[in-house]
Formats: sequence, structure tokens, C-alpha cells
Amino acid sequence: MKAHLLYPDRDFDFEAALPPAHDDLVQDLELVTVLDAMAAGDDFLFEISTKVVLASLSDLEDIRYRQQILADCIAHPDVIRQMYDIAVGALRDRRGVWGFMSSQFPASILSGAVNQLEVLIARLSELRKLADDHADVFSSAGLRSLFSTLQHELDDDYFETLGRHLRQLRFREGVPMSAQLDRDNSGINYVLRLGNARRGWRERIGIEPRSVYSFAIPPRDEAGAQALSDMTSRGINLVANAAARSADHVTSYFTMLRAELGFYVGCLNLRDRLVSAGQHVTFPVPCEWSPWQFSCTDLRDASLALRTDHVVGNDVDADGRSLVIITGANSGGKSTFLRSAGLAHLMMQCGMFATAQSLRASVCRQVFTHFIREEDREMVSGRLDEELRRMSTTADQIGPHCLILFNESFAATNEREGSEIGRQVVSALLEADIRVFFVTHQFDFADGFRQQLADTTLFLRAPRQPGGHRTYKLSVAEPLPTSYGQDIYYRIGGWLGEPPAARPASAVPG
Repeated sequence: MKAHLLYPDRDFDFEAALPPAHDDLVQDLELVTVLDAMAAGDDFLFEISTKVVLASLSDLEDIRYRQQILADCIAHPDVIRQMYDIAVGALRDRRGVWGFMSSQFPASILSGAVNQLEVLIARLSELRKLADDHADVFSSAGLRSLFSTLQHELDDDYFETLGRHLRQLRFREGVPMSAQLDRDNSGINYVLRLGNARRGWRERIGIEPRSVYSFAIPPRDEAGAQALSDMTSRGINLVANAAARSADHVTSYFTMLRAELGFYVGCLNLRDRLVSAGQHVTFPVPCEWSPWQFSCTDLRDASLALRTDHVVGNDVDADGRSLVIITGANSGGKSTFLRSAGLAHLMMQCGMFATAQSLRASVCRQVFTHFIREEDREMVSGRLDEELRRMSTTADQIGPHCLILFNESFAATNEREGSEIGRQVVSALLEADIRVFFVTHQFDFADGFRQQLADTTLFLRAPRQPGGHRTYKLSVAEPLPTSYGQDIYYRIGGWLGEPPAARPASAVPG
């Protein structure tokens, strides 16, 4: 049996390597905050959530498949959590009898396998009952298929037959087998038999003697006992291996079920946190790469929303714009919007919801980031060299149909040089059919694209209100040759007289 909760036709490869530059992506988008909320203190859920979120889907139908399953999970969270608990319990129960399987002796292997199968079958029975009780309330193709498989494959005859076989494999009345003698009187062709099937009821209860020859091994005959043990091992070896493989098969099913359900449990945990914080969550509408689409209403930074009560959303329509340049006032919400766009793509492309009232976006092959880094004492060269090295590494990994987010990149030199570097990098990316979001204070860089690519570039600006106030809500506006750096000067104590009007206490800088 297969769970198929992450793909309609295959298993998720949890052993696959994470995508290139995933460390930068996690750091720049502050993804750990989101993953922590999904994990809710569970290390396993953190690991599973990390792998699924970073392994972006590029097929629209696969994204919709997960969205439909997640919508079902949101509608019936108690059932999903109960299924997850059953899978976790099955693996925990199995570990309790693991010691028997570590033996090299067929008898111990068989005993351990039977013990494992008994506890695992009990958990399968719980899954079957859950399917019987709740299958009708689910509408997604993935969960309906899962419940249908449980009901069809784990019917009453299955449990009855399996229980009978497990009781027989206990061999409480001995191990019945047949063998032949080779020319040198050694035993060959050992075959395990059904046992009591060849004996009448009078023999089994002792009214009539056995109709076969028998002998007893003296208690002190160690060689005879060893020979009998060897014959027993040869007789049950195949059955022991088959039982062990069966136990491994059922264990693999619960392992995969726990992992795939774990992602959806993580989504439920995250949604609970966001909703309790008063945030909007919606399922984005994934679109084809071309024509490029990105439009949102009240899009918010999910990471920031988990850390603070006051988060401002943005309404943006970048449909048909291959380049988005964000300029404006310092601490005006530019970086916050950039993170919100990156997180929205990641969350959409793993089948999740997004923190917005509405979102429609083209599906990209992979998301990359290039954010400014703080000075590092261990740097062996300047900040610009470090930025260029990271850009070179990204250039080797990025390709058509990717999205890249720049935050204050190439600003570690003078504006003329930094603008020229940025202009050449961005132009090359656009020519390679890569979409770009770029936060910058470099007017020369932004104005150059305004003059040359105004039709395919969206310019957003973080406004500054009179007195230095910030609204943290971006607006469509051409770049200005100032970032109002004097506001930072005033904020850190540079004002000698009466300071400008104070910033709102609840405001959150971007």
C-alpha cells in the first residue's frame, strides 16, 4: 500500500538532497520562524517540514493536489491528527520489540517478526476503523484514495487470515516439518508443514496415539539438542525471512504515512498560530510561467506575523512585469515585502496557503536570494568581493523559469560602480528568462531601468509621511534620489533641537 499524500502517483523522496543555496534561502527569508511554528517543538516535524517546503513543486496539478488535501485537513483536523498519532504509535510499538529482530537465529527472527506484526496489525486495524468512520466527509482525491485503499485492502477477511497465520507461526505445539536423507544420511529438502492439518482430533487431544514414529532426546544430550535446533532453523528459515520482510513492509508503510501526514500536521500547526494572531490565510492560485503573473491583496510576511502583532500587508499587481524594483524610505517596509513575496512563492509551491487575502502567482522552478550580509570578522576580503562570489555561485545554479530576490545587493561600493554591477547582473538574468525582485537605495540603478525597461518593470516605493512617519505600505511610484537617511540620523540621536514627530510605537520596520 502507498499513502500518496504528497504526489498523486509516487512517493516523496525524503532522502533527496536539499536544493542548491537552501541555506541562504532559509536565512534570508527567516524561514526558521515558519518551520518552528510548523514543528511546534517536534524535531521530526521540523525536519519533514523543511524538506517538503524547500522541495518546490513546479507542476500546477501537483500543487493543486496538495492544496485540496490540505483543505480537507483544515476542515477535519482532528481526524488527520488522529491518523498521524496512529502512525507514530505504530513505529513506537515496533521499536519495543526490535531486539528480537537483531538476532541471527531463524527462531528469534521469526519470533521478533511475529511480535512486530501483531502490534503493527493492531495499528492497521485502527486506521481501518478511522476510514470506516470518516471516509465520507473527505473530498480531496488524495485522502479519498487513501481511505478507499484502507477499506479495500484491510477488510475483515484480511485481518482474520493474518491473525490465523500469526497464531500458526507461534508453533505452540512444535515445529512440524518434513525432510529427506541424502546419501550420506544428512538431512536435505527441509519443508515446513501446516502441523495439525495431518492429525485427527483424537490424536490432538491424546485419545489415540500419534500415527508417526517419534523419539525423545535425553535432557543431557547437548549434541542431540543442538542437532534438533539446527534442523528447526533450517525448516523455519524461509518462513522467518518472509515474516521479517512482511514486518519491514508494514513498517515502511507507517514510516511513509507518518512522514507525509507530518507535513500536513505541520501546516495545521502553522495555520493555528497565524489564525490565532489574526492573520489572513488563503490558498494561492498557481499559474503558468508565461505570461508572468504576481498579484496579491494584503500580502504579509508570514515570519514577521509570527513574531509581532502589527504587520502591514501590501496590494501589488506585477502581472506581465519581469522586474520589480522597490525603493524608498529607510525602514519603510521594503525588505519585509521582499520576504513576504519569497515566502509566498515557497509556501504556494509546496501546496500550502499564504498569508494574504488573495494571491495569484506564476510557478517558478526555484527561488533564489541574494541579500546583503553584515560584516564578518572572518572575511578574508571586502564585502563587495563576498557579494560577487555569492552571485557567481548563484549564477552557476540558477536557470530559466527561476525567481531571484535581491536585497541591497552591490551597495558595498560607490553608487556608480554598484549600479553598473547591478544593471549588468539583472539584465543578464532577464535575458535568461529569470524574474527579479530588487530592493535598492541606488537611484542610478533604478532610474536606469525606468528609462530603458519601463514597460516591463514595476516600481514600488516605501513612502515617507510628513514628520518621518512610515506607513510600511508600498505604493506604485517612480524611484526618488533620496532614501531619507536623515530620519535614521534623527532616530539615533542626531537631532540637536526638538526631534521630528515620534514614530508610532507599534510600527514595525521593514
